[in-house]
This record gives sequence, C-alpha cells and structure tokens, in this order.
Amino acid sequence: MRSAVRYFKKGIRALGVAECFRRGLSRHSILAGVVMRADMIVDGFSLATATVGGLDATEAVLRLYERLGRKDVNVLMLNGCVISWYNVIDLHEVAERAGRPVICVTYEPSPGLEKYFREYFPEDWRERLAIYERNGPRTPAVLKTGHRVFVRAIGLEDEEAVHVLNRFTLHGSVPEPLRLARLLARAALASASELAAASFTS
Repeated sequence: MRSAVRYFKKGIRALGVAECFRRGLSRHSILAGVVMRADMIVDGFSLATATVGGLDATEAVLRLYERLGRKDVNVLMLNGCVISWYNVIDLHEVAERAGRPVICVTYEPSPGLEKYFREYFPEDWRERLAIYERNGPRTPAVLKTGHRVFVRAIGLEDEEAVHVLNRFTLHGSVPEPLRLARLLARAALASASELAAASFTS
C-alpha cells in the first residue's frame, strides 16, 4: 500500500492508540484511541479491550478504529506492536484492513522476544513469533526534539513516518496522540476497576 499521507498538510489527522493493563488483576487491557490534527486539536476518542496474554490485539485495534467511523483519519500511530503481555499486533493486517498507513513507535532497544514467547506461551509461541517477525525490523530515528525512537512504518517510507512523528511531537520522545491515548487508557482502566469493585461490594 503506497502512502496517501501528506505530512505537510495542515489538516492531517492521526489516530494514536495506546493501552494500559494490570497483569494478574484483570483479564483484559484497555486500548484508547485519540484522533488529533497536526495543529494539536483533538477531535475524537475511541476505546476497546484486548485479552491479557491473548492473541486478539490486531482485532482490538481494528475494532477501535472502526468504532470511530472516521474516514478523515490519515494515519494510525501505535504505541508498540506487542501489548497486553505479549499480545502481538499484526501491523500489515491493520494497515490493509483499515486502508491507512501505520506507524508503530517504541522507545527502547530490544534483543528480541522469541525467548519470552517460548517461555510464557509454549502452546502458541510460533504464531506470536510469526506475527512479530512479519512486522519487520525497527528503524532507529531521531526526532526534532533530539530524542531517539524506533519506528516500523507500513504503507509509507521511513522518512515520511519520521516527518509525521515530528508534526505531532512537542517535547520528549512520545508524539502527542500517543501520549494522550496512554493517559486516557490509564484513566479508563482505573474507572473500570473502580466500577467493578463497586459492583462486587454492592
């Protein structure tokens, strides 16, 4: 899929997706999506859930996107492709089914995850590893803030992806759609936990 993103366009919109979970306390994580324009105006939110330790992260991201019903989103921005305790997102499937380029951002070097897949998921580690390897290698990049990130870009060139990230990054290494999505996911998880506790004690 060739990029339809024009990163120099003022009205470009990104959907930033991040998640939050508490392992051992809940079977599901909360995924939050924030739609943001390049002028930093927020004009949409969406939520979904994924199974902690499951294999449904790809469907969760697509469900979150589809619930928005927004045709004006130009690019999906993901805070990592391995979420909810080794629940792996298939970046190519998300890009193909959403019909939008995908930029996956991470922040730390990694020696790889195969040993963790093998150790924690002996029954399906090969499936997790296959998805992870299909996502391709990460490309290191330095943002305009001087911070280094690692990027996987699907449907656009790495250089274009870095331009998009720079449009949405004010400070540090985390682009604003991802920063706000992470805050929203944390708040949603805290609220869900409080509601569950209230229902249990009532």
